[in-house]
Parts: sequence; structure tokens; C-alpha cells
Amino acid sequence: MRDYGKIHTSFWSSKTIGMLSDDGKMLALYLLTSPHSTISGVFRLPDGYVCEDMGWSSERVSKGFDELLGKGFANRCETTKWVYICKHFEWNKPENPNQRKAAKKIALSVPDECGWKPIFMRDWRDFLEISDEEYSSSSETVPEPFLNQEQEQEQEQDISAEQKPLALVPEIPPAPEPDPVAELPLNTGPDHRVMPDDVAAWAQAFPAVDIEAELKRMSVWLTANPRKRKTARGINAFIVSWLTRQQDKPRQGNQGGATDQYGVPL
Repeated sequence: MRDYGKIHTSFWSSKTIGMLSDDGKMLALYLLTSPHSTISGVFRLPDGYVCEDMGWSSERVSKGFDELLGKGFANRCETTKWVYICKHFEWNKPENPNQRKAAKKIALSVPDECGWKPIFMRDWRDFLEISDEEYSSSSETVPEPFLNQEQEQEQEQDISAEQKPLALVPEIPPAPEPDPVAELPLNTGPDHRVMPDDVAAWAQAFPAVDIEAELKRMSVWLTANPRKRKTARGINAFIVSWLTRQQDKPRQGNQGGATDQYGVPL
């Protein structure tokens, strides 16, 4: 999740945007500024999220995505519900190594079942410096162009007509949640899971800080100081306070053991 999204002033004069309907333009704006979007321009977006945020029906949402797909603005995998804004990195280039690292981590979290993942990797793998070890493709060829929802439904009907109904088709499980970047111990209950989207947001807010390294330091410090561990509600304030101090007033150590109001070492 991002706190804000950039929209270039050329958005309204763009040939692609000019060809969109009013609903298409509104959905494009929503994707660029959505609270569910990420620094990578790829994110999971079920219909229900859009319906609730925009007050649209499911049919209206589906037609809107079909239009954006047809104009080359965005792709959405109907199986995993992950969305890909095709030219996101042309408009929102990472501003520092931390942001590029965060964008790369989110890109690698896209499930393999996602239909457009090979196309995304073809277009942006080198830009994000993704190595062969980090991503291995089963084929060097790019899949056929995406079908819209109506074409997919027709294709599914044709396949079903050729097969005898021997058993119910099992439901496709939801896409797995990305692995946490770090886990911080709390005063009670399970550890606080820090997700890639959180790291991406902090990388934007604290460009001079190595976010992942500081999260490891936080974990070690909280483990060594169990009486100063935070609650589930207070842990984010602790993290932001820690990162703010590292951004503005970097320290080499904490000789006196003093802490601020959130328990962050001074």
C-alpha cells in the first residue's frame, strides 16, 4: 500500500487516455492512486475492492477492466485478480536504491499462476535487476495476448462442451500472501509481520535508511529488551520513530541506554 500515487500532467493529453470512455478514465485514475497499489505498479485487486471504493457494480468494474486491457493501459489476471499497470515504471521510476529494492521484492511476490507475469518480467526484469536465480521462466516465449472476460468465458464453454462431466472442478485456491520481510516480537501474541508493501512505503519516506537492515536491528533490540516490546497497535509508531531517528540523526550507538517516547534507543 502507498500513501499517494503520481499522475503526470500529460495524463489528460495522452492518446491512450483520450480514447477511453468516462468509466475507463475513472478506473485508470483509480488504479494510479488506489490505496491498494504498490511502488511496482502490480498488486492484487479483487472486484469487491473496486466496487466498495468506487461504488460500482461488478459488471461495471468488469467492463472497465476489459476496456483498459483493450487499450493497453493495464492487465488483470482473472484467476489471481492481480493487476499490472503497463507503463507504471515510465511514470514512477524508483528514486533511490531502497525504492528499487522494494519494487523488486514486490514484483517477485507476484504468484506464478498470474497470467501476465511472464510479460511483466520480459518488460521490466532487467530494469529491476532480477537475476536468473531469483526468477526462472519455464519458457523463453511470451504467451499469446490476453483474452477479455467475454472471450475467456466463451473459451471455457467450448472446453466444457468437449468434456464429459465426470466430477466437479475443484475451486482454485486464492493467491498466496507474500512472505514477510521481517517479524518483530510484541509484548503479547504473535510477532508483528512486516510485509513488502510496508517496506516500499518506508523506503519512499526514508530514502537515506536501509529499511531491511534497520528492521533486523529492531528485532534484535526488541528480543534483548522484552520489557520494552510494543503492542500490536503501538508497533508501527515505534518503527516510524526508529526510522525517523536514523534518517535525521544517525547514531553509532546508545551508550546511555536512553530511549524516546516510543522506546527507540537514542
